[in-house]
Amino acid sequence: MAPFSGAHINPAVTIGLAVAGKIEFSLVPVYLIAQFLGAMLGSFLVWVHYRPHFELTEDPDLILAVHSTSPAIRNTLSNLISEIIGTFVLVFAVFYISGATVGDAPASLGALDALPVALVVLAIGMSLGGTTGYAINPARDLGPRIIHAILPIKNKGASDWSHGWIPVAGPVIGGILAALVFLIIGN
Repeated sequence: MAPFSGAHINPAVTIGLAVAGKIEFSLVPVYLIAQFLGAMLGSFLVWVHYRPHFELTEDPDLILAVHSTSPAIRNTLSNLISEIIGTFVLVFAVFYISGATVGDAPASLGALDALPVALVVLAIGMSLGGTTGYAINPARDLGPRIIHAILPIKNKGASDWSHGWIPVAGPVIGGILAALVFLIIGN
């Protein structure tokens, strides 16, 4: 699917690429809709598959954790900064990984082209994941949080909307900042 979609799965990356002029802004709404719908469908399928487990789970925080991120310590500014930093690192790395060349030819790992980005995500998770659960992807958090809110899950509790804006705003800000820094230092 990457040749058709550019392998866009993260709205923060898509917005960052658009700000940096790497994709047309006219593509952003279509990508965002697909990303959020894909995350929602994935969350729904997880619920379908694990429904017997959800029926036996009494802790609403555990049920919510399957669908969305949650901070270890609730501190709005700190949580927001964590998401901004994590997403900045991801998007900044994507600019250089996606534009990598060997000589004059684009560098390619063939079927493993996504591996460097996956390793960056792993590193972000291992270094920053403990603070907010590192959404670093607005669709990954908001789409499943919406599904959590509307599904009839036994013992589910609230969907924590007071925190829900942070894993959306933080990654978007981080993606835009990464694009601006990328443009300033030259590509």
